[in-house]
Amino acid sequence: MTFDVVVPTAGRPSLAGVLAALRDGVGPAPARIIVVDDRRAASEPLDLPAGVESVRGGGRGPAAARNLGWRRASAPWIVFLDDDVVPARHWRAELEADLDGLPPAVAGSQGRIVVPMPADRRPTDWERNVRGLEQARWATADMAVRRGALELVGGFDERFPRAYREDSDLALRLMDAGLELVRGRRHVVHPVRPAGWTVSLRLQAGNADNALMDVLHGSGWRERAGAPAGRLRRHVAITGALAAGLLAPHRSLRRLGRALWAAGTAELAWARIAPGPRDGVEVARMLATSALLPPLAAGHWLRGRRRARRLVAQGGGPLGNPAALAPLAVLLDRDDTLIRDVPYNGDPDRVVALPGVADALDRLRSAGCRLAIVSNQSGIARGLLSEAEVQAVNARVQSVLGPFEVVVYCPHGPEDGCACRKPRPGLVLEAAARLGVAPSRCAVIGDIGADVEAARAAGARGILVPTERTRAEEIAAADEVVGSLGDAVARLLGPVTAREPVAA
Repeated sequence: MTFDVVVPTAGRPSLAGVLAALRDGVGPAPARIIVVDDRRAASEPLDLPAGVESVRGGGRGPAAARNLGWRRASAPWIVFLDDDVVPARHWRAELEADLDGLPPAVAGSQGRIVVPMPADRRPTDWERNVRGLEQARWATADMAVRRGALELVGGFDERFPRAYREDSDLALRLMDAGLELVRGRRHVVHPVRPAGWTVSLRLQAGNADNALMDVLHGSGWRERAGAPAGRLRRHVAITGALAAGLLAPHRSLRRLGRALWAAGTAELAWARIAPGPRDGVEVARMLATSALLPPLAAGHWLRGRRRARRLVAQGGGPLGNPAALAPLAVLLDRDDTLIRDVPYNGDPDRVVALPGVADALDRLRSAGCRLAIVSNQSGIARGLLSEAEVQAVNARVQSVLGPFEVVVYCPHGPEDGCACRKPRPGLVLEAAARLGVAPSRCAVIGDIGADVEAARAAGARGILVPTERTRAEEIAAADEVVGSLGDAVARLLGPVTAREPVAA
């Protein structure tokens, strides 16, 4: 059983404890540990132990960070850990036991989360909130997921910018695909980190994600995902009473509205105070925040509802529709796509990269896309090139443009009837198989009709970047046509943003 560990981090000091526990634990070690640095403005790299890989996430949120991490990973099992948990000493051995022998229909295994509570007093409102993780279903604070299952559903939905609901969304989509999720016996400890008095107000932004869950999965998603019912309806009612108390046209209605608001606010405050320590500081905090919490919750939910409907109507975001799924791998034609075409070139010194190609490839690598070259080289069959010369040119391409995980080429001529020469799908299928990525999660970019026809035949997404030599009928037949390789990458990943991740 081979597994990689992905840990997104916002730069918390607790990350060191996670990595130390992974290093010192008992049981099989992870093949790779990938830390996704999701700080928005990270000028200095993280101080990580030897052997731990790092990639910049650019502050796009936990869903995007986890996607970046698992796409960089290569093991059949990907284990997601938060940067503020501490795996138990035997966590690695227990993980092996949890995963060993699971049938193919099981897509994921969740570890148990233990949140220590103070022994000398009742827990505060914030501490009880964190303790809820012990009962959470499918929390990626410790979740192992098959790589194939992630590929099947496209990974995490990056339309969820905050933590928590992206976990539930992934679990529901895995179950909708006919897969199962199980609980394991391993556990991690999740200490309660310090939080300011406004933490409960900041958490209300999560109601916007709940609204997106309503739109994506229907009103019954909470029961399916094992999520608590929450108090949104009460918050909306209290907010409505407050609005009536301020804006109603008649004095009697305003008085009634204020009375209902006061009663609802008092009930909320007592529900939060009663199980807590009831000291003066905690009581004051609960009274102040309980007055502000309902309108904040209702406002975030309404804002999230409008955003969710817009996203779904537009098919926006990485999971809006299949065509919008960010690819796991991008397969590129060589001549006139990556480098200037020199017919039957066997001289590495004549390799010249096309403008903008290096930047486009860097962006794909930073996004975690795996890269391959797929190229027809009929000059070998015609006796105009040797395989050694083709390989030397390919090596020069990589020295100029950076590494490609897989480089495959067809040495046959048009008359040979092989299965690998584009527009047949052989090269695309071979590259996808060697990368370990389903063809449906690959994009093929090339400059002629044969490139996109090969993609179509293999079940991959094809994008044509025509040159002056591309025939008009090839352009007309292509599903997607763009002006440059950079435009093709923007089509796959979205437009470049100010928080674009960069390679570590």
